[in-house]
Amino acid sequence: MSAPSIHWFRDDLRLADNPALAAAVAAGPTLGLYIFDESPTRRPLGGASRWWLSRSLAALATDLERRGGALMLLRGDPETLLPKVADLAGAGLVTWSRRYDGDSVALDARIKSELQNAGRKVSSFNAALLNEPWQVTTKTGDPMKVFTPYWRAARARGEPPAPLPAPARIVAAALPAELAAMAVTREDLALEPHAPDWAGGLRDAWTPGEAGAADSLARFLSGPLAGYGEDRNRPDLASTSRLSPHLRFGEIGPRQIWHATRSAIESGEATAPESDADKFLSEIGWREFSYHLLFHNPDLATRNYNQRFDVFPWRHDETALKAWQRGATGYPIIDAGLRELWTTGWMHNRVRMIVASFLIKHLLIDWRAGEAWFWDTLVDADPANNAASWQWVAGSGADAAPYYRIFNPVTQGLKFDPRGAYVRRWIPEIAALGDAEIHEPWKAPSVSLRRAGIDLGVTYPSPIVDLDAGRQRALAALASTKG
Repeated sequence: MSAPSIHWFRDDLRLADNPALAAAVAAGPTLGLYIFDESPTRRPLGGASRWWLSRSLAALATDLERRGGALMLLRGDPETLLPKVADLAGAGLVTWSRRYDGDSVALDARIKSELQNAGRKVSSFNAALLNEPWQVTTKTGDPMKVFTPYWRAARARGEPPAPLPAPARIVAAALPAELAAMAVTREDLALEPHAPDWAGGLRDAWTPGEAGAADSLARFLSGPLAGYGEDRNRPDLASTSRLSPHLRFGEIGPRQIWHATRSAIESGEATAPESDADKFLSEIGWREFSYHLLFHNPDLATRNYNQRFDVFPWRHDETALKAWQRGATGYPIIDAGLRELWTTGWMHNRVRMIVASFLIKHLLIDWRAGEAWFWDTLVDADPANNAASWQWVAGSGADAAPYYRIFNPVTQGLKFDPRGAYVRRWIPEIAALGDAEIHEPWKAPSVSLRRAGIDLGVTYPSPIVDLDAGRQRALAALASTKG
């Protein structure tokens, strides 16, 4: 009988289009293993991501069991645990899907070396990207720094391979008693909040797991894809795919999304024009570009890509930061976004740009404070997207928006939430204001405020910063870094 295989699940919590899992299953009896990484040298998951992980692991375990397999959970340092598990199991093959942040790349290299020195075969695969970060380069072989030529070069590589089906049958590896005794339960990991339980909004909004990802994609392709090119900027409409947390945890892969989208367009199942599909797939391209940046700049979440910003005069203002975090800035589109985030673990992408610009530019608070808040509160807190996007807004990143591009939250609200439906949903205390007033309640006549039951500064905050003054302060701060 062949030696058992181990597939080390990480950010690939699915069965379909998982080449590393497929290789392990093809080699013989397989142990599906997830190690909750508690090493102090690696960045811990935020609270919302921990909740998602808990539910995703439950779904994965069920999916494995339906095919005859099993999922073993451990907690601790993978560098110590994985070689020990392989030794106790007598594994001949260990597989995993690649990750691209600097710590993970180094960790994988060390573990691979130790396993190979013990005589075990190790195989890693790409399950997260259309192209590996080193496969798309400039003509001189250097990393790309601008999205448009990056995406043009990526597209020139041709269509991504067709996704693999899920294994029809998995033979579970028998575990010796010493190894079985090491297993922990999902409850042991304490991933979900209890005192207090703040996750009710997350439970209402999401269905983590591979099936939930497939349902989200099908819903999007059959409806919101049509008009996506324009409507994707409207937080008041159900116009986006909401696939980002499923992608973050690998419950679905970009190859699956790519081919499902192309198939839906070609078959006529989706009524969207080609331009809408291209715009949607270019958003997958932005995710690819973010991973390209992360791989070549491992400290993307902590250091300015553009070193000019190393001398930027950020303000330390805990009061303003907390008002921003709570959704209490006095600017409705900002506050609506932060409250949506706190309640559901997600925020519409257009609103993410608006709230990030406000924190960085109107409040002059370091982009890293915003990145850290999103890391803790987003269910799709992604090591590449989160860091690259915050640096993009800050103007400090690759292919970044220029720092002097400062979003005005009032004009952004009027343009992208013209009837105030998004604001009314998340800020009910000002919902009775008219469409012309709801994005700037401080300008509403006193009679309108009384009629709406608003005591400005009491029932809803007054603006914490003047927009014009904040803009001028930001531009002056930028000017101070020149030279």
